[in-house]
Amino acid sequence: MGASLRALRALVLLAGFYLLGAILLSLLGLLDWAAFSVLHGPAAGKVLVVSAVLAVPIVRGMFMLGAPDPEPTPGVPATEAGEPALWQAVREVAAQVGTRAPDEILLTDEVNAAVSEDARLLGLRSGTRRLLIGLPLMAGLDEMQLRAVLAHEMGHYANLDTRLTPLIRRGHIQLSRTVAHFNERADKKVAKERARQEKQAEKRIAQGKKAKEVDTAGQGISYRAMARVYALYGAFYQRATLAGFRRQELAADLAAVRAAGRDATASALRELNALDPAHGFYLGSYATLGVRVGVLPRPGQFFGGFRHLLEARHAELDELRTELSTEPASPYDSHPALADRVARIEALPDDGRGSRDSRPSLDLLADADAAMAALEPLVLSPEALALERADWDDLVHATMSHHTVQDAQGLGEELEAVGAGPGLAALLDALDADPDVRWRFAARFPQSDEAAAATGRAAREYARPVVRRALALLTTVELTARGTVHWQVSWSDEAALRYPADGFEERLAAALDAAAGDPCDTEPLRKLVLTP
Repeated sequence: MGASLRALRALVLLAGFYLLGAILLSLLGLLDWAAFSVLHGPAAGKVLVVSAVLAVPIVRGMFMLGAPDPEPTPGVPATEAGEPALWQAVREVAAQVGTRAPDEILLTDEVNAAVSEDARLLGLRSGTRRLLIGLPLMAGLDEMQLRAVLAHEMGHYANLDTRLTPLIRRGHIQLSRTVAHFNERADKKVAKERARQEKQAEKRIAQGKKAKEVDTAGQGISYRAMARVYALYGAFYQRATLAGFRRQELAADLAAVRAAGRDATASALRELNALDPAHGFYLGSYATLGVRVGVLPRPGQFFGGFRHLLEARHAELDELRTELSTEPASPYDSHPALADRVARIEALPDDGRGSRDSRPSLDLLADADAAMAALEPLVLSPEALALERADWDDLVHATMSHHTVQDAQGLGEELEAVGAGPGLAALLDALDADPDVRWRFAARFPQSDEAAAATGRAAREYARPVVRRALALLTTVELTARGTVHWQVSWSDEAALRYPADGFEERLAAALDAAAGDPCDTEPLRKLVLTP
């Protein structure tokens, strides 16, 4: 569908919203005329009041609910003087696609690239073009893959998608706000009636009478009915525009193929499928790991550390590159299923631009580390920016030590119940006094049906791992407090303890086995951990 037809369709759909309002107002006016023709006195007045109350949200939706400007996306402005290589690449891609390059480039914190345009006169006149490129996206793409992504975005410019989007968005907002306004009035009607009935019930109870059950059925039904009418048109509007949005994405994919090549475009989409969940995992498991103990990574590393994760987890990322979704992210997602997009691209004839070595896309930036550091104050909260900063190993050590102490404190009730005080030394003293403390301690934790039914030696074998884990936890707290072991970051796995290099870890494992074994021998663990 050409741009002119798409513009006409958008205008018709938006006009349908106003036509629906005009029809409903006409019906209300007809109802008033009929009421005054048939009814007289207060009854006709009531009908007029009801129709007037219903007309207010309709008129407000048609004439008083202008579409608000979207919230500006925070990001680092990339000027042509400061980022000449990036601008050159963008201009080259725009020329390949056959469209005007953006006027502004913003480096953001998302695994995404997007374009916008401040179009005017319902999209008839172009405006300022803005390109958003996520630094986490650049961290995971090579230059050819990034060019494919940029070409896809330039394709939206070339197909005039960005000019029509504000018009379509206006219709979405008008409909959703009108429905919300009707539902809000219905809720207020129900709340008012509920309050009235509850007040009456209180009076009846005060008089020693039985209170009636609160019943608000039927309240606000006229508002709900009007909301339903607009919701039905909204669903039609959504379906009509959604198909167009998805066709736009497929057309933009073809623009990317023409500019960057079939293989680069397909691989970029596969990479996006891996980068998005990987980045979410990174933020939750690394970048914000130390928030609870008041620590963040060094400036620039909150976003920059993502590169370490990508370098260390090739196998996991390879799986994500092949596990493409066969369904859109949601029924209202403007993008077709990723598997379908990649299949369409890979089914195209070989264009002779197969896999080629390409430098990391971050090399297009004058100073990627500085850009990532500059992004932090723009997207992090003031509370986060006020936290202490530390190297990754120090951050992980402080955080994991804190969590280990908390876990050990969680054993306090169980230790107290069996007569042992907090800490490793107190537990070892209790075991020396009575080795059977181990089994009473283990019995205080949830057990499987088999463990609960076991007796004698079998019961002890079920309990032994519980005792050993508790001893290991308390031992870790003691060793970290003494500085004997240190938590260190691992980009390919969970954080791990770094032990002294003289066979300490093996001797510690043997000492824990001895303390949990039969007979109970705490001496090796005391000598290894508690002896100065």
